[in-house]
Amino acid sequence: MRFRPSSRSSSRLAIIAVAAWASCVFAAQSTETAVVPKQVIYPGETIAANQIDVVTVTNPNIAGGYARIAEEVVGRVAKRTLLPGRTIPVNGLREAYAIKRGANVRLTFAIGNMVISAAGTPLTDAMVGDLIKVRNTDSGSIVSGTVMADGTVQVMAK
Repeated sequence: MRFRPSSRSSSRLAIIAVAAWASCVFAAQSTETAVVPKQVIYPGETIAANQIDVVTVTNPNIAGGYARIAEEVVGRVAKRTLLPGRTIPVNGLREAYAIKRGANVRLTFAIGNMVISAAGTPLTDAMVGDLIKVRNTDSGSIVSGTVMADGTVQVMAK
């Protein structure tokens, strides 16, 4: 006598197989990571790769908005104190300043093919793309300009 599974037992086996497959897929997707400091990182400090760890998130109820991979954190600057073993919030980081207040910078002004340049001193720290005020070291006048990627400040016409 041969065993023939009923349609009811076949459908139960199919449901069990689908449930097992779904739990495997869910388990594989739920292994999230988070970036945490190894030591206290203070505001204004640039984060280096040796200061952080990437760990597996074990608390499923943890709120989002934290850095998940090291590339999101390394080279950025902390806006607040970051504690060891705690997730690093993405809004607690900023890009590094391209220009520091009081440093020497090159001012450039371009009209067509003509380019005029002068030395200047920024009055504030700034990132690439920021509009800042710079004191022309030759004349002493204060001009406004945009910080460029190469570290120069492009002055605008009034």
